[in-house]
Amino acid sequence: MGVTVAETGYTARHLSVLEGLEAVRKRPGMYIGSTDSRGLMHCLWEIVDNAVDEALAGYCDRIEVELYPDGSIEVRDNGRGIPVDIEPKSGLPGVELVYTKLHAGGKFGGGSYRASGGLHGVGASVVNALSARLDVAVDRDGRTHLISFRRGVPGVFDGDGPKARFKKKSGLRDGGPLDRPVTGTRVRWWADEQIFLPEAEVSLDEIRVRLRQTAFLVPGLTLTVRDGRGEEPIEETFRFAGGIAEFADFLAPDEPVCDVLRLQGVGHFHETVPVLDDQGHMTSAQVERELAVDVALRWGKGYDTVVRSFVNVIATPKGGTHVSGFERALVRTINEQLRETRLLKNGDEPVTKEDILEGLTAVVAVRLPEPQFEGQTKEVLGTSAATRIVSHVVSRGLKEIFATPKRAQRQQLRAVLEKIVAAAKARIAAREHRDNQRRKSALENSALPAKLVDCRSDDVERSELFIVEGDSALGTAKFARNSEFQALLPIRGKILNVQKASVSDMLKNAECAAIIQVIGAGSGRSFDLSAARYGKVILMADADVDGAHIRCLL
Repeated sequence: MGVTVAETGYTARHLSVLEGLEAVRKRPGMYIGSTDSRGLMHCLWEIVDNAVDEALAGYCDRIEVELYPDGSIEVRDNGRGIPVDIEPKSGLPGVELVYTKLHAGGKFGGGSYRASGGLHGVGASVVNALSARLDVAVDRDGRTHLISFRRGVPGVFDGDGPKARFKKKSGLRDGGPLDRPVTGTRVRWWADEQIFLPEAEVSLDEIRVRLRQTAFLVPGLTLTVRDGRGEEPIEETFRFAGGIAEFADFLAPDEPVCDVLRLQGVGHFHETVPVLDDQGHMTSAQVERELAVDVALRWGKGYDTVVRSFVNVIATPKGGTHVSGFERALVRTINEQLRETRLLKNGDEPVTKEDILEGLTAVVAVRLPEPQFEGQTKEVLGTSAATRIVSHVVSRGLKEIFATPKRAQRQQLRAVLEKIVAAAKARIAAREHRDNQRRKSALENSALPAKLVDCRSDDVERSELFIVEGDSALGTAKFARNSEFQALLPIRGKILNVQKASVSDMLKNAECAAIIQVIGAGSGRSFDLSAARYGKVILMADADVDGAHIRCLL
């Protein structure tokens, strides 16, 4: 179908190129997920995660989050402070570069961070682009350095708040000398009403959960939240020295079967990544990575499973390769221990992941430089080497614990294995029960067996069913019966002794199944006498020892 350019009016002038932070403001959902409360919280976590990265690097031990009555949010840390010197390539101060350019930061292989939560270099600049006003104060080199932005553009406000008069101006302002030699960064921003929905708000409960979680994951880090939005200010501080072992105890919903088991180790892998050379150009290089694994797990008396996973303190609620490695090692090692202790015998089914996870509380944390996440929201880890390394560390750690348990651990570990075996037996019993119910339903709903010689009457009270011994007796009984109301069902020899057999074996027996089908009243708990097809059931057997035995079995 030929259409001319003149007819459509579609030419190169209709193409748009979004420069810099324009793309963020045009499509904010691509960077923060949504423009409701969830997106607002994501902006907060981008700034908090930058401060946590300083803590992971060993340069920060205090982070504060403050919510102001005017809706603004401030995050303070005592890390090294964002660089304020001029970046040679752009000619901009480091802090201005970080907040105005996408994919700018110290986490692209420059050696500033061995492990970090911020990876893509867009967090700070995205928050800046989506803010009506953002102020940054950096304490560094004995002075305070200031810079402000309006919707991503650097400049100066002549008053407080986002509605103050604004003048564009690049560069830092001098905030004066420091009273004492301290370093750190303070970031305060007002979310842009042009971007976020009117009902979007920051949740104090979510902040509590996240800061508590981070305090567990980074032992020794103090995190404080202050909420000044209500009539009475609220302040809470989180600091834990026990790390993820303490976190596992906190998360557990039940009484423990065993103490928390801690599994730690380090693995190495190689990958080809783009890195910056001396001239600032991106080149491909083969680099060796170190992946540190830290796992805490404990089994409880309950049945619920709680597994939390983290990469560089960033939660991965949808798991990823590190969780796959953890589960794989858990299943393999537990099955080996059950065989060694003979709780599982030859021929027994191996226990499954679901059996092992029953009552388990676990925290799986890994740290590595430049992990591969699926998207900016970082919900799934994609680094393939994590599966192998985590599996190796967990398998080796569990084997060591089972091989050389401490004095108090021996009985606890035995109780854990017995709990898992009990879960497996319950699962198998439930499966057999379902199979039996399906088989019973199939018997009750299927056609009558061909060997039944039925009667013509539909009157249940008058009709009779003769169960006769063998086909030879059937032939004789056919001539003696009244076909109007007497039916005949032959059975072959001695039927199954159901007193000793299981329900499953009984339902598999052809003779028992035929009797259940013909009588039509079901069996076991589903037996319903009112549904029977015959008013009387008569047993016919030979007058000898075998006949007496058959009568007894019937």
